[in-house]
Amino acid sequence: MARSTTKTSKSLVTIAAWTIGFLIFFPILWIVLMSFHTEGDAIKSPFQMLASKWTFESYEAVQTQRGYGKFFMNSVVISVGSTVFALIIGIPAAWSMAFVPGKKTKDVLMWMLSTKMMPAVGVLIPMYLGFKNLGLLDTRTGLVAIMTLINLPLVIWMLYTYFKEIPGEILEAARMDGATLWSEIFYVLTPMAIPGIASTLLLNVILAWNEAFWTLQLTTQAAAPLTQFIASFSAPEGLFYAKLSAASTMAIAPILIMGWFSQKQLVRGLTFGAVK
Repeated sequence: MARSTTKTSKSLVTIAAWTIGFLIFFPILWIVLMSFHTEGDAIKSPFQMLASKWTFESYEAVQTQRGYGKFFMNSVVISVGSTVFALIIGIPAAWSMAFVPGKKTKDVLMWMLSTKMMPAVGVLIPMYLGFKNLGLLDTRTGLVAIMTLINLPLVIWMLYTYFKEIPGEILEAARMDGATLWSEIFYVLTPMAIPGIASTLLLNVILAWNEAFWTLQLTTQAAAPLTQFIASFSAPEGLFYAKLSAASTMAIAPILIMGWFSQKQLVRGLTFGAVK
């Protein structure tokens, strides 16, 4: 009887999990389906739209008329560039907090995390004026810099957590063997924390790729990423539902594919040190 109850409970939990997962995924699925129809069919009722002719017309228009490739490359440069710089700064910072802790380490970590809680619009005017005066408006350099600063607190927090799980005795042994500070960080510590660094890297790329507020405020055309590209389909004439769906699908596809192929590494990194 107990075994039967256990099987029933597992079945109910599985059904509930699949139902919740489908509800979360459904908007993405609907966008993908809508992207394969014309503008006229996209505004029809759901059953009429699905029964209408499927076409790649919206995808062709997005690529040829709007220059998808330029926006895509901007997103790649901004997300990858900001991630590289965040790791270059974050790894030594997390090392110092994890292995050379001070009385104020926790306070500094909390202060850094608190900057993520502040509404971005609260610093929009000074950031915009600063970018304007420095000539960084609508430039990849400016966006890489601001994405690095935005996500750096989270990078340091995650790396600090992973580094704290590494026994300090290993680093002490490396020092006794004559390892310098940078050798200790990059040849001893970093290889041992590869799962954590990989998950931090992936999460930072996703956050930078999906950032919309700052890209909409600080770019127009030259350095505009895919988030700006998607917003361009909302015009005074109205929304172009089919083309907007095609643009959204092409914008999220790379990050979904990357997440799919790296999910094992991501899960392993996010659970690194959770079980002793």
